[in-house]
Amino acid sequence: MPEQSDKLSQGAAAYEKLYAAIREGALQPGERVREEDIAARFSLSRTPIREALRKLEAEGIVQHKPRIGAVIRRLSHTEVVELYEMRAVLERTAAQLAAKHASPGEIDEMEDLNSAIAASIDAPMKAAAINQSFHRCIYLATRNRFLLDAARSLNNALMLLGPTTLADKERITIVCQQHQDVIDAIRQGDVERAGACAEVHLQTSLRHRLKVMRQ
Repeated sequence: MPEQSDKLSQGAAAYEKLYAAIREGALQPGERVREEDIAARFSLSRTPIREALRKLEAEGIVQHKPRIGAVIRRLSHTEVVELYEMRAVLERTAAQLAAKHASPGEIDEMEDLNSAIAASIDAPMKAAAINQSFHRCIYLATRNRFLLDAARSLNNALMLLGPTTLADKERITIVCQQHQDVIDAIRQGDVERAGACAEVHLQTSLRHRLKVMRQ
C-alpha cells in the first residue's frame, strides 16, 4: 500500500511541476515534451511523467503528434479569438459585479497590484504573474462562486496563448491605464462603466495578441 501511495504522490508531483512549467512559460506552446528530458529535469522516473502527460493530454494542454510525440498544444487563430470573446463576457460581468460588491480593501488591493505591474516594466514574466493576480482580485470581489469557477475553467486555455504580451513596455503602460479605468469605475460603484471599461480592455488585449501572432 505505501508503494501505491508513493506512486500516486510521484504522479501528482510530476503533474504539478509540468503544469507550473507550462503556466510560467518555461515550456512554450508548440514545444516538444520528451519524457526522458522532463524526468531528468524534475528528478523523477519516466512512469509518473508519462502519467502526468496523459492527464495533461486529457485536459487539452498536451497533444500527441505522429512521429513527434507529446507537444504543448498551440491555439489556432480562431481559438484565440473565441477565447478572448469568452474572456470579454466574463470580465465585463466580473467588473460589473465588483462595482456592486467590492470592499474598499479589495479595491485598494487592485490599486496596489496595478502599481506593481507598472513597476515591473523591465520584468515581463513578473508583470504577467501580477496581472493574473489583478484579474483574480476582481473575480473574488464579485462574491459569485459560479463566475469564479467559470473563470478558472479558462485557465488551461490561457496557458496556451504563448509568451506574455507584457514584454512590450508601451503595452504595459496601456494595460495599467485600462486597469485604472476599471478600478475607478468599481470604486465609484458605476456598474455600466466598469463593465464597458473591462470589455474595452479585453478587446485591446485581443488586438495586441493577434498582432504578436502575426509577427
